[in-house]
Amino acid sequence: MNIKQLAQALGLSTSTVSRALNGYTDVNPQTRLRVQEMAQAQGYRPDAGARRLVRGKADAIGIVYSAAAESLGNPQFLDMAGGLAERLEQDQLDLLLAVAVDQYETRIYERLFLGGRVDAVIVPHTRVHDKRIEFLLDKAYPFVAYGRTADCDRYSWFDFDNDLGSRLAVQHLLALGHTRFAYVHAPLELNFAFQRQAGFMAALQEAGLDCPDAYQVGGVLDRRSGLEAVSRLLSLPERPSAIVVDNNLGGIGVIRGLLNAGVAVGKDISVVVHGDIPDDTLLPGMQVTTVSQPTAHASGVAMADMVLRVLQEPDAAPIQILMPPQLIVGSTAGPAP
Repeated sequence: MNIKQLAQALGLSTSTVSRALNGYTDVNPQTRLRVQEMAQAQGYRPDAGARRLVRGKADAIGIVYSAAAESLGNPQFLDMAGGLAERLEQDQLDLLLAVAVDQYETRIYERLFLGGRVDAVIVPHTRVHDKRIEFLLDKAYPFVAYGRTADCDRYSWFDFDNDLGSRLAVQHLLALGHTRFAYVHAPLELNFAFQRQAGFMAALQEAGLDCPDAYQVGGVLDRRSGLEAVSRLLSLPERPSAIVVDNNLGGIGVIRGLLNAGVAVGKDISVVVHGDIPDDTLLPGMQVTTVSQPTAHASGVAMADMVLRVLQEPDAAPIQILMPPQLIVGSTAGPAP
């Protein structure tokens, strides 16, 4: 049943029915109730396209997935998107996922907004210096960043205390007697990687220790590159007694590589990983010691609330949430050999 048929069944004009369904106070309360009851009884649903045209809104939030910065197979990304979509659904908004096939992500953001496809966007995987953020600020497009940049005072963001997370990892390993550290990290243009490395190096320096360049392996953001990092570290004249990995997929690869090489993880070499390890990861008989954060699903819900507030209160001060990490002690970090 469309609105014209609904109006005919009620003996009212389509204008009156439309205003009654949208809660306008100039419609008699009894008439408004009668229209709403009939609409519910007949299973009437408003035409989404027409509704969006009238309201001038897309009723959708966008997120641009970049193959260069993320694996779509990463359960954390999917869980975050799930939490985001679940919360937006409560307000009858859709989550639109766009894929960037190259580095020109700003073109996608421009098309999303100029095409009227989204009301706002979530910007994931923020860089230290991020052209996407500058573009959105310059155009005054509504957005919430999933992470920060070097200059983050002017916009809304949701992030974790990455510096503190690395400090917690180092402090735990120091307490276990470790002095020879290795560090495996994502590309440092990503802000989370930059901050986590800064916290790692600062914690070591405060303990009077260092991590030479040979003991640092960069560009690791998935299982395979984590696996490959292990061969470099095991070929060093003196193997590290402890490895800190700044992301969960890289951490899975590092642990798998150590196991393949016959290393007893947590005894011969200890490992601490940033981020939670997926339940379906095949790491037999071990609970990984992690720098844990609120679940990705909960983070998605929180960002949905933030972006709704950004849309409802466009002139309000930026909303900025920094979540503290927590060290979860498992079997992969033990006393220094």
